[in-house]
Amino acid sequence: MLRAMQRTATYADVEALPPHLVGEILFGNLVTHPRPHCRHGLAASALGAISTNAFQFGVGGPGGWVFVDEPELHLGPHIVVPDIAGWRRERMTETSEKAFFEIAPDWICEVLSDRTEKYDKGDKRRIYAHFGVLNLWHLDPRARILEVYRLQDESWLLTHTFVDTEDVCAPPFDAITFSLGLLWPFDPPSDPTASEPAT
Repeated sequence: MLRAMQRTATYADVEALPPHLVGEILFGNLVTHPRPHCRHGLAASALGAISTNAFQFGVGGPGGWVFVDEPELHLGPHIVVPDIAGWRRERMTETSEKAFFEIAPDWICEVLSDRTEKYDKGDKRRIYAHFGVLNLWHLDPRARILEVYRLQDESWLLTHTFVDTEDVCAPPFDAITFSLGLLWPFDPPSDPTASEPAT
């Protein structure tokens, strides 16, 4: 169930923000945060490239999708800006000159950070469920973890967890497999013996 609004922010509040801030309206509250750190941006860009090549351009994958980085979504009274959103091509009918989308995506990826995690796991996740986003990924570059959720009766069911450099094959993109390590190109590889006691 959607919570009652605590106060009402307007789109004018978002438009008035300085360009270095991302603005969202969640349950009537204006939420702002600066542009992401480099590690966040690298992971989002890499995942966007993998998804777009295989599922939009059909390079090594089936195509049939369209993707947008940091789209502004207007979902009922809420304005949300996920890191990446994807729509099945037959559902993407918005081709106007508007600066935002009003059709809920079929897939959203939020890249977690210290500044956005409580919103990504809280209000935004509730909004996505209410508006029928079927697939949600939470990508955490700090811990090198990807969590895959599927909407079930307006609740999120965790279906897969991938860590470090594991191979990822998960819905709705389970037509391909890729290494999670591609999303953190400058991180040293994990040492599987690091936690083992010396003999």
